Amino acid sequence: MILIVDDDKAVRLSLSVLLKRAGHDVLAADGPETALDAVRGHRNSLRLVIMDMNFGRSTSGEDGLELLQRVKVLSPGLPVILITAWGSIPLAVEGMRLGAFDFITKPWDNRMLLQQVETALTLTHDVPSDADTVFDRSAIIGHNRALTELLDTAARVAPTDAPVLILGENGTGKELVAQAIHANSPRRANPLVMVNLGGISQSLFESEMFGHVKGAYTGAGADRKGRFEMADKGTVFLDEIGDLDLSCQVKLLRVLQQHTFERLGESKPRKADFRVIAATNADLWAMVSDHRFREDLLYRINLITLRLPPLRERRDDIPLLVEKFAADFAKTSGMRTPEVSAEAMDYLCRLPYPGNIRELKNLVERTILVSGSPRLEASDFSRNANPTTTVGETGRPGLGSASLDDLERSAIENALRLHRGNISKVATELGITRQTLYRKLEKYDIRR
Repeated sequence: MILIVDDDKAVRLSLSVLLKRAGHDVLAADGPETALDAVRGHRNSLRLVIMDMNFGRSTSGEDGLELLQRVKVLSPGLPVILITAWGSIPLAVEGMRLGAFDFITKPWDNRMLLQQVETALTLTHDVPSDADTVFDRSAIIGHNRALTELLDTAARVAPTDAPVLILGENGTGKELVAQAIHANSPRRANPLVMVNLGGISQSLFESEMFGHVKGAYTGAGADRKGRFEMADKGTVFLDEIGDLDLSCQVKLLRVLQQHTFERLGESKPRKADFRVIAATNADLWAMVSDHRFREDLLYRINLITLRLPPLRERRDDIPLLVEKFAADFAKTSGMRTPEVSAEAMDYLCRLPYPGNIRELKNLVERTILVSGSPRLEASDFSRNANPTTTVGETGRPGLGSASLDDLERSAIENALRLHRGNISKVATELGITRQTLYRKLEKYDIRR
């Protein structure tokens, strides 16, 4: 049963009809006290509350926040979706801090509202116990406990439209997790549109994301679909979202909230049905504190947060990854898969891997190519390892007294020397984007 709380009879009626047509049992309340009576009286059957933030003549939202907290005291596990106006999103963000599941803005889109309702019901109530057994994770290698727990959560989330935020260092496989979620979702037959926000300049953001019409600006010789329109009925993957400029964050928030946009040079609103998965290696919460990332956007994209462990925290998976990378590279190169000696595997399992899985893959492929031997020894990998990828005399990663910043700076400087200042090659070698590399050059005051 779903409880609707709003002092506007028309809103209660509209939502009741919509939800009943979707097959839900509905209960309505016109204010805080009747809502609390309903929560007390239907504690065992109530599965969701959809509530307005203002009651009577009040427009401050304080009544709504107080009601939310009282509902959470009576039924802590009961999900609550807040209804608010676009201009009152900061109020909804405060509600999310107090335990609300999600928020919708007026006027709402019926299809989107039903999607949010289904997501809330799915993620806060039991799902079939075999969900993880049917999750296709074929491209993701490893049985590490932290990785397995992450994939169990991904399996639970995949069938819904819940926005997912994937966190992890560069090279940990965030894109593969996004692909797996899409591949296991009802949207799998439709496009997964990959967008590297770190590679889109502020001036091109609207054209890239929303599209443009012919003549919208100099050089726009034909109409062009934007990434959101391309992702209609599918999924859009927003990689490097922490690199997005503040002015672009506002535009992105509105599209994610309302799923409507206008092509550059056009005044006709367009709609698109897409699911959002975002990823970053940045600490978005710290960026919110520094006023470099919008808090309301963070709450919109991280209904579910997945944290990918770095390779140094899943060393038990390294042998599986080495075997996979060696076999794949040998097959594509028309070579016989080389044998990796036990000593070589032990050596590989002890490296620090600041570049994570991407660095391991590059090391395996480079060693196979350079060595050409049917059996690879530790010395083969040692000769081809990055300068900072070394093992100390104790057999543990040779970090010495260096900090992570020291290691990162050293890795960048070595890569710059190796590739003679070629930014594209250095970024590829380090497993980061060009824009991220430029930021790190500025951070460490490194001159090319």
